[in-house]
Amino acid sequence: MSGRPTTSVVGRVRGRLEGPNTMGNTNGFWIAFAFAVLVFAAYPVLFGASAANRIAMFLVFALLGVSLCFIWGYCGILSFGQVAFFGVAGYTFGIVTINVTNYTGMTLGIVTAIGVSTLFAAVLAYFMFYGGVRDVYVTIMTLVVAIVLHTFMQQTAGSEWAIGDARLGGFNGMVGIGNLGIGVGDVGITFDGVAFYYAALATVVAVYLGLRVLVNSRFGYAMIATREDEDRTEMFGYDTTFIKFVTFTIGGAIAGLSGVLFVTWGNYIDPSQFAITAAAMPVIWASIGGRESIIGTIAAAIAIQTLEFQFHDQWALVIVGSTLVLVIVLLPNGIAPAVRDVLVEHRRPASPAPSEEVGD
Repeated sequence: MSGRPTTSVVGRVRGRLEGPNTMGNTNGFWIAFAFAVLVFAAYPVLFGASAANRIAMFLVFALLGVSLCFIWGYCGILSFGQVAFFGVAGYTFGIVTINVTNYTGMTLGIVTAIGVSTLFAAVLAYFMFYGGVRDVYVTIMTLVVAIVLHTFMQQTAGSEWAIGDARLGGFNGMVGIGNLGIGVGDVGITFDGVAFYYAALATVVAVYLGLRVLVNSRFGYAMIATREDEDRTEMFGYDTTFIKFVTFTIGGAIAGLSGVLFVTWGNYIDPSQFAITAAAMPVIWASIGGRESIIGTIAAAIAIQTLEFQFHDQWALVIVGSTLVLVIVLLPNGIAPAVRDVLVEHRRPASPAPSEEVGD
């Protein structure tokens, strides 16, 4: 009797998490996923707080990659502007926490920063999609937004560029940004050091599972249909403009969340977060990992950032660039879909040999 409810609950949960729009719908995948989460959870114990602090940054940037994977891989919107929402959220959090230096400021900073990045994404999406901008022109517009922000923020070094006690800092960046925390007044919880690492890990896992539920919902099916054939989807009565608007806005909110985690990791942000190189990295992570695979993008982001940390500067760019070219040429859909195809082919039963016909 006691086993049935448990099985039923597990079945209902998996029913929400699994579907044709996500990779990894088998027991083996979920066992591997749980093992990977446990390894990450044990990382600070195994390698120390300093190493965990570095991996925390990789997790934060992986979340930025997820924001692009979601809108590009599942709705066909290639955006170079995810860093715009990332950076706007970071600066907004800094402004709030520098001016309100207690737990209320931390909590308000999180809410305000994500709210501003979401609103920014919604406004941009409205003008693009309801203005009839489509295909490659969306990519160009989002890249232009990132470049404009990069150029503007570099020119805010003077003392006149301040909001209350928060100075934007120009190319020197904004310093003195508060930690990640929640609470009211002087009572609350601060996430720093190893605690921040676990907060970042929990956020990535929660966002991943939440997006799995979303892309396997009715709205997710509409997203996929819009990606595959927007005109035909409209003929079936779907408002594809609204679908792209909502999808892009959600992607902006996720990028904003990543930006909040980034500035609380280093208590600092500068205009380089809007630069072309930074704007291109989420595209590289999603392309190599697989733009239709959220887990593949997460893995690629962490692996590539680890590679960059080991080799530094020019050599890292050469290796990453060469890897990108090889993946595009040999595995155009990315590494994760290729691995999935190999596993599916391996599990497929062999076709029986044709029987010999016996004549009279």
